[in-house]
Amino acid sequence: MKTNAKRKPTTPAPKTAEGAAAYRISNLQALRRSVLSYLLWEDGFYEDGKSIAQRITELVPQCKPKDVADLAIEAREDYHLRHVPLFLTLKLVRHPKIKNYEGLVRDTLFRVIQRADEPAEFLAMYWADGRKTVPRQVRLGLSRALNKFSEYELAKNDHAGAKVSLKDVLFMTHAKPLVSTNENIPGKIVPAIRKKNGYSRGEVFRHEGALFEKLAKDELETPDTWETNLSAGKDKSETFTRLLKEGKLGYLALLRNLRNMERAGVDDKLIRNAILARKGAKNVLPFRYIAAAKAAPHFENVLDIALMTSFEQESPLPGKTIIVVDVSGSMQAPLSRKSELNRLDSACALAAVMRHSCDTARIYATAGSDFTRVHQTEEVTPRQGMALIDAIKQKAGELGGGGIFLTPCLRYIHAKEKSVDRIIVITDEQDCAIADKDSPKLAEPFGVFNYMLNVSAEKNGIGYGPKWTHLDGFSEASLRFIRAYEQNQD
Repeated sequence: MKTNAKRKPTTPAPKTAEGAAAYRISNLQALRRSVLSYLLWEDGFYEDGKSIAQRITELVPQCKPKDVADLAIEAREDYHLRHVPLFLTLKLVRHPKIKNYEGLVRDTLFRVIQRADEPAEFLAMYWADGRKTVPRQVRLGLSRALNKFSEYELAKNDHAGAKVSLKDVLFMTHAKPLVSTNENIPGKIVPAIRKKNGYSRGEVFRHEGALFEKLAKDELETPDTWETNLSAGKDKSETFTRLLKEGKLGYLALLRNLRNMERAGVDDKLIRNAILARKGAKNVLPFRYIAAAKAAPHFENVLDIALMTSFEQESPLPGKTIIVVDVSGSMQAPLSRKSELNRLDSACALAAVMRHSCDTARIYATAGSDFTRVHQTEEVTPRQGMALIDAIKQKAGELGGGGIFLTPCLRYIHAKEKSVDRIIVITDEQDCAIADKDSPKLAEPFGVFNYMLNVSAEKNGIGYGPKWTHLDGFSEASLRFIRAYEQNQD
């Protein structure tokens, strides 16, 4: 028996990228943090996109397969992310325990694939390091997903010259129409096929029997989109005018083409009515409205109305809310290499949505000095919508542009506000307080409910202690969670 044994190695305490004390979190929490605020392979301020993707790869086998599947579905359906749910499902396929979960990959693929280009995108990810045999559950999931789409959707997303085409998916899966074309039972899945392929009674899809044959023979009818029309040399103004009148221009395409339509001389009233109609706006993230307003300031007033409209149907959050927006330098990290928007844009859009959805709200911007390690926090002029977004962003330059210092920030706000119903901090959680007295672990949130909303995919964060309800992502799903969470506490 040896008493003086070797000391077990200790894991260093986690810290933010700026050196402040962070919390040690579970593997699933770390995976959520990496997924819900991440556009696949895009760099953060402190980490490059490849290292974040590698962290996701390493975390998936350390989580339960069902939890990974649920997260992929949540990222797609609630947070409106496109590529990272596919990537997460790809990693689920390779989970060491996936064989114990019959049908999980199939069902997850079916849920996360919502656009007709995504079956080919997933297969391209799977074949990224060379074409190889595809597992049966993947083939079933892709086959089921192909049955979701109409001829128009398949033709629109069958991109010529892509490494993997929809035809490749069709041939690999041997997909067949799964719905009877009998006019007496339109849209009803043949019971035997439903049972065999795991469909629920509520899942109803219909295809003409010849659709996949047309896809295989490259005979799909050319879709009537703005891209195909303009590529064919048709007049811009006439094309956009017709598509708007016929309701054939998707909402995201509308927002992205406002400047093109304005320059082409499309009727101003027609464009404004389409913006306000919000047809197909369900999956448009809040920061998209900011991008559209930057590109076409002429339409900012109706974009402002459209941004807020979808939240007017919900009951407002009762009582007094404090919204704290981190305007530090790291929040200036772009959302993607090609984007003109950054994480501060996404934070400001969320703040505007939340401000609009509260009975009473006060907005604070916070940053500080990395040199003196002193916070600077100020209340933002009480405005609404785009005007509030501009007011918050103006504070970024005024408050020093350094990092966030959560503990002194909350002390400052508490001295002014005393008591509130809820506090919502929108941040990348990269606290800069390295002095023990200002450690973010000492932060005393003084609301009845206290939320830390992380809009970044950096490795470690500060909002996981028992005093905070932690959220991730830059979607309005956070607002829905807050409303539901508080209702359940009653």
